[in-house]
Amino acid sequence: MLYVSQDFMIQLVEVVKKFGTFCAVDGVSLNVAKGELFGFLGPNGAGKTTTIKTMTGLLAPTSGRCLINGADIQRDPLGAKKMLSYVPDQPFLYEKLTGREFLYFLGELYGMESETIRVGIEEMVESFGIGDFLDRRAEEYSQGMRQRMVIAGALIHNPHVLIIDEPLVGLDPRSARLMKDTLRARCSSGLTVFMSTHLLDIVEELCDRIAIIHRGKIVHEQARNDAGVFAENLESLFLELTR
Repeated sequence: MLYVSQDFMIQLVEVVKKFGTFCAVDGVSLNVAKGELFGFLGPNGAGKTTTIKTMTGLLAPTSGRCLINGADIQRDPLGAKKMLSYVPDQPFLYEKLTGREFLYFLGELYGMESETIRVGIEEMVESFGIGDFLDRRAEEYSQGMRQRMVIAGALIHNPHVLIIDEPLVGLDPRSARLMKDTLRARCSSGLTVFMSTHLLDIVEELCDRIAIIHRGKIVHEQARNDAGVFAENLESLFLELTR
């Protein structure tokens, strides 16, 4: 029987996803608590992206359930999607819109009032340093500008859950620092972040807990210990478990 808890913002319950005879995700179960920054690790082809697409409703599971704050992404898709934002590894923007127009567009999609969007944009300018290119068209943006703008758009409506794939792609050191500080601050304020990445040093710096997926199965989970560190060297552990 499924136990639904308001303590968990993300619940995956025995999730299976098959493509024909190939099983991409094989019985994955995870619970992620409110305010947690969760790292999801695995080699290429391990099932990370398929798991994320199932969590966000882009793919239907073959079996099992995915819940966002208790709302089933398949049975109550609108209810679940109102509470989450998803940032893929290839950020998408409308090329002919300025950053400000893009943020207003997203805010209106979530039913926000214009004044609330305006205040939210001011917060995003401060958090992500996007003021210099906010009123330029997206077709003029660098990769790093695109990444910052997409994540600002993901947070404009103050979601409960942020699911993000490779958040630091294309960012220079200063932008990466801004991103890391913002994610940690948002988690301290109650945002739950589910982050897929190959950058183990970022995981060791930011994440409260991790899971490693290999060949569609969760092969390891670990939380920081009482000293605030991961008990094992993540690189050595990752290489050993995914040989």
